[in-house]
Amino acid sequence: MSVEGVRLSGWALVLGASSGFGEATSLALARAGLHIFGVHLDRKATLPNADRIAAQIRGLGREAHFFNVNAADPEKRAEVAGQMQKTLEERGEAGTLRVLLHSLAFGTLKLYVADPLKDAVTQAQMDMTLDVMAHSLVYWTQEVVGRGLMGRGGRVYAMTSSGGTRVLPHYGPVSAAKAALESHIRQLAAELAPRGITANSIRAGVTDTPALQKIPGHDEIKFQAHRRNPSGRMTTPEDVARAIVVLSHADTYWITGNVIGVDGGEDIVG
Repeated sequence: MSVEGVRLSGWALVLGASSGFGEATSLALARAGLHIFGVHLDRKATLPNADRIAAQIRGLGREAHFFNVNAADPEKRAEVAGQMQKTLEERGEAGTLRVLLHSLAFGTLKLYVADPLKDAVTQAQMDMTLDVMAHSLVYWTQEVVGRGLMGRGGRVYAMTSSGGTRVLPHYGPVSAAKAALESHIRQLAAELAPRGITANSIRAGVTDTPALQKIPGHDEIKFQAHRRNPSGRMTTPEDVARAIVVLSHADTYWITGNVIGVDGGEDIVG
């Protein structure tokens, strides 16, 4: 199935829409026919990038409603969900949210046991990382399903990584969040199946995104990923976005509860 041949209708909600996988997927879904609700958290210096993405979506003939808020804040989450509900109901399009993508990458990279010990991860930092990068998926899904925004034919995706099953320096709290995220997806897949909604984790290969740039030793991580990938290059955000578009086709309704690798074979060789 060619991504160019996939035509979708309705809306998508992208959490983390202003960079990396969220940016690429927002644009790819818009090209396929979806209007975009985008949630992002940007300060003044990076806000123009979110504005640029929204403008590109509108340039494709789609609507773009972006919200610059903390996606893990319960009050902001309810506020955004309420605005989404109002938008869809005013257009007579209730229940037309076809895609929810969780691509939030904000967490601590502190060691579990540091020298000196005062530099180790704290309980507050660990809780924050898991709340933003894992648990918020559950709460956003509750909002969109509970409000009737997403119905039969809906797709829920969460961005994970091989770090969820492997040990990487400074990645402990994020690794724990990815493992929890995959567990949440399995549970959501089972609970949403009677509603005709699927849920899958997308395990991208090592990708040069702003999130990767924050990890200590990221240049070595990129070098090793490029070296071992049997396809001869690293994964790009666009590779992942195209896969998500294809997986959002109506005929993929029987694919749910999985961790789907989009990495050119990187994971199977090391």
